[in-house]
This record gives sequence, structure tokens and C-alpha cells, in this order.
Amino acid sequence: MDLLQTIFYFFVALGLVVTIHEFGHFWVARRCGVKVERFSIGFGRALLTWRDKQNTEFVFALLPLGGYVKMVDEREGNVDSADLPFSFNRKTVWQRMAIVVAGPMANFILAIAFFAIIFTGGERGLAPVVGDVEAGSIASQSGFEPGMEILAVNGVATSTWTSVSRQLLGFIGTTGDIPFTVRYQDSNLKYDLNLPVVSWLRNEDQPVPLRELGVSPPFELSSLTLAAVFEDGAGYRAGLQKDDQLLSINGQPITSINRFVEKVAGSLDQSVILQVQRGAEQLRIEVQPLVVVRDGEQVGQLGVQLASRGQYPQELIRTTEYGLLGALARGVEETFDTSVFIVKSIGKLLVGDLSAKNLSGPITIAKVAGDSGKSGVDNFIRFVAMFSIMLGVMNLLPVPVLDGGHLMYYIIEVIKGSPVSDRIQIMGYKVGLALVMSLMVVATYNDIARTF
Repeated sequence: MDLLQTIFYFFVALGLVVTIHEFGHFWVARRCGVKVERFSIGFGRALLTWRDKQNTEFVFALLPLGGYVKMVDEREGNVDSADLPFSFNRKTVWQRMAIVVAGPMANFILAIAFFAIIFTGGERGLAPVVGDVEAGSIASQSGFEPGMEILAVNGVATSTWTSVSRQLLGFIGTTGDIPFTVRYQDSNLKYDLNLPVVSWLRNEDQPVPLRELGVSPPFELSSLTLAAVFEDGAGYRAGLQKDDQLLSINGQPITSINRFVEKVAGSLDQSVILQVQRGAEQLRIEVQPLVVVRDGEQVGQLGVQLASRGQYPQELIRTTEYGLLGALARGVEETFDTSVFIVKSIGKLLVGDLSAKNLSGPITIAKVAGDSGKSGVDNFIRFVAMFSIMLGVMNLLPVPVLDGGHLMYYIIEVIKGSPVSDRIQIMGYKVGLALVMSLMVVATYNDIARTF
């Protein structure tokens, strides 16, 4: 059932963003006087077809993995003399540019609309107040303390932990300082803290900046349970069992996951005493952690998987209400910021500051679509908006076979006063196709590697 749900949500999301993309091309082509022969969602055998008054054939095809708009074009075959004035290649370069750009622009408009729908219900976020600082971490060494609020990262104001994470992702691959502006909650004095990094997270698969820096939000832990106990671990040999609830360690109540992990990690030559709740019974279990090497250092390890329950402090939840125009403006802002982030990430991939392991293919996209769909309408709408932005940005890349590649040729045509030769265009398309296929192979390989 989970697999069927994942497939369903994936094709709903893909079908929506592709349909909107192709409709953008179609709508502007019609406005520019180009005859559209076919508007197809999917490839292969047609499952459903019909024609409108202008004799455009609309198709739903067997393989719903994309779509296309076929226009009258002399470069693709013979054109009836009556249709020559409506041929794409006979339109001005500015009209051709408008038609090409219309697809990605439609994706951005969809994202703006979907974000606006979400923001009409208001926006909630957790204030970026530091709850815990990992001992020996970059943050700890740079002066971060619990209770500090992060006001800005690199001069950009941060009102929630989400905005902090987004700014930090921009520093991936950086060598130098990450500048923070902070203050204590009971003071108006601001402090500047600089966190030194070297090739930060460059080779990480799915990097998590906050975890790497060693800071985390305040979390009111209500219970810490063993989700799994591995047979080759110290906990299993000591008698720990799945679903045991951990109450205390060495006589101290467990109020923080990080503190619990730090105490276990620091127990290299001594046992830890755990008080656990198993059903109606409380047990005292002594465990000698196994010594393993993590990030070049020896640490103690129980060989268990933790599952926590709790909540963030309600007083740190920030809510912003928007009217209709405010929600629309916020949708534009979110679409723009996300687009810039994607462009910067692509740039980091090209120069090697971001690992190619972060490329994701259809398997990962389908999984995220399924997870977002199962977690609620708002999350699925947000995912579709993000997916639409990603499709829009990727299609604007100056790679032949993509919309951006066509746009590049038309810009060159404007500059030089004549079209790029067919020979160069065909050569570019071959190179572009090889590049796109190579990226798809790498992305799909990453998907499979993560799965297994």
C-alpha cells in the first residue's frame, strides 16, 4: 500500500508540474500565432485524445514521465503552404524566445500560487534560540552557548531555524569564517561570532549543517526509547531490549538526547548504569560501551537506535499572519529564494564544492513525493511548489536540448544578427543530450546506493 501511495503521489506531482510547464509553451505559442499540432502529456501510445477548434490534438499517453508541445516548424519536416505563416521558425527571435521561456515561467507561477495558498493560513516557525551546544563542536569552540538567539547569518536576518539552515547551506564547500550575529534572550546587546570552517561539508552526502556545527534547538524531551537493539552491540549483550524506555544514566535523569549520547561516547573504560522502564517494571542495567572510531576519535557506543518524544517550547513558536496580497508577496519571495538557492547549489556541484552524491533521481523524488503526500495536504502542496521550481530552474540551464539551450541560441542570434548554423545547433544538442543522460545516470545511481 505504501508503494502504491508513493507512486500515486509521484505521478500526481509530476503530471501537474509537467502539464503546467507545457501549457506555458502552448499558451504563449498560440498568442504568438504559432500553430500547435499536438499537446501531449506523457510519451508512447495514446490512451486518450481529442482535438479543439484549431485542430490541436491533445493527448494523454501511456508513459507519464514528461510531455511535449509539437508546433509547426519547417526544420522538422514539410509544412503545408497554408501553415507557413504559422510556423515557429518564421516567427521573430523575440517571439521564439518568449515561447521557450514560457514553460519555466509557468512553473514559477505555479510555485508562487501554491506557496501563496499555504501562506494564507499563516506561517509558523521555531525561533532560532540555541537549546544545546555539543561539547567540543565548532559552535562550542567559537563561543555559542545555550539560550543565545541567532539574529543573522552573514548579515542576513534569520527569524526561524529554517532560515538559519538555508543560509548555512550556502556556505557548503567554503573555507573561512561563517559570521553569526547573536544575542542572549534577556539582553538587547548583539554579539558577532565567527565559526571557522575548512572545505565545509564538501564531500558529505545529504549534509546537515546544524548538526555539523554542533547546535540544536531547545527540545523538551518527554521520553527516550530504544527503537532497535543490534545483536552485535554492547546494549544487546547487557540485556537491553527494543521498546525499553531510558529513564536515567549514572543516576542522572535523561533530559537531552545529545547529553545522553555524549555520556555514552565518553565512557571508554567504564560502564554506564541505565535505569530503564520495561512494561510495568523498572530495571537497572549496567552496560560497558564498545569502543569505536568516529571521525578519527575513539568513542563509546551502545549499538542501539534511539527514538525520542517531546516538543519544542511553545513560547518559541513564531506565527506570522498574511492577508491575500501579503501571502502572494510571500509566495513570490519564497519562489525567488528557492530558485536562487537551487542555482547556487548547481554552481557548487560544478566547481566541486558540493558532492555529486547529493544529486537525486526519480526514486528519491518519488519517495519525497510519497512522504509529503502522506504527511498532509500542506506538505504535498509545498513539495509540488518546490518540484515546480526545480523543473523551471533546470530547464533554464544553458544546455542544448533544454529550454535554456534554445534561449542561448536565440540570444546569440540577437547579438550576431543571424541564426546559429544548423550544424552547430545539432552538435550542441548531441553534447547536451549526452550531458543530461549522464546526470540522470549519476542521479539514479545515487538513488539506488541510498536504497541499498
